[in-house]
Amino acid sequence: MTRLTSARIEEHLGSLSDPRRREGIYPLTNLVTIALCAVISGADDFVAMARWAEVKQEWLAKFLDLSAGIPSHDRFNAILGALRPAEFEKCLLSWITALHEVSGGQVIAIDGKTLRRSFDAASSKAAIHMVSAWATANQISLGQVVVDEKSNEITAIPKLLEMLELSGCLVTIDAMGCQREIAQRIVAASADYVLAVKDNQPKLHAAIRDYFSEHLEDDLQRVPHRQHETHERGHGRHDDRYYYLAKLPEDFPVADQWRGLKAIGMAIRITEHDDGRKSDDVRYYIASRYLSG
Repeated sequence: MTRLTSARIEEHLGSLSDPRRREGIYPLTNLVTIALCAVISGADDFVAMARWAEVKQEWLAKFLDLSAGIPSHDRFNAILGALRPAEFEKCLLSWITALHEVSGGQVIAIDGKTLRRSFDAASSKAAIHMVSAWATANQISLGQVVVDEKSNEITAIPKLLEMLELSGCLVTIDAMGCQREIAQRIVAASADYVLAVKDNQPKLHAAIRDYFSEHLEDDLQRVPHRQHETHERGHGRHDDRYYYLAKLPEDFPVADQWRGLKAIGMAIRITEHDDGRKSDDVRYYIASRYLSG
């Protein structure tokens, strides 16, 4: 995707195809710009878009040619519904990226989730599952891909990575995304990764577990590492979290299978509830950068 440095929305919508056969009364840029502003302001249907535009007409006229007036809700419905979704998504992503210039060191979290109330019982249509990329520091979505019903997140994540400008970023993904091809794609894009490791990568998981089991006996004093801990109280419980990141051991069993691998990590969470119940959770990670604290 070609990135534009200007955040002027008309520049990012320039490649959007107008679905109308003849030149319309309302410029396509006007319709899309109004729709985007209205949705950002809370409009959730075409009637609300048109009403919002009528209220904000004086403000909109400062940067849009409204000589033809405000489109009706039916016009919004017909034209926006005829846009090519993939084409519009590229334009929208280009604009969002320009608004939020992804800087070196930016953390991008990739996560999958099922949309609430997207299951249609009447037609037996499966719930919609999406994989999204989230810029954690600035709290902005950078892109999303729908997971095909006959597929899973493993196939959707590479498609999402192709859409993003990753250079200089740190990409975090849960265990579903802990795949050799995904790690390779991230490094090839001049970015770094932190991937959660579970039993879907049994040899890798066992190697990390065994390493930390051996060295935790002396609190990792014999090996290069970094550690951090947090202690939080609230919602009827007390959480202690301990984080360990170790430089990749020279004799690490599967090191050559993961491009760019530089470190392995472990996170321990110990929870004590006010009613006396206790629980603990241990998670493992691989990273292509030996991160600072």
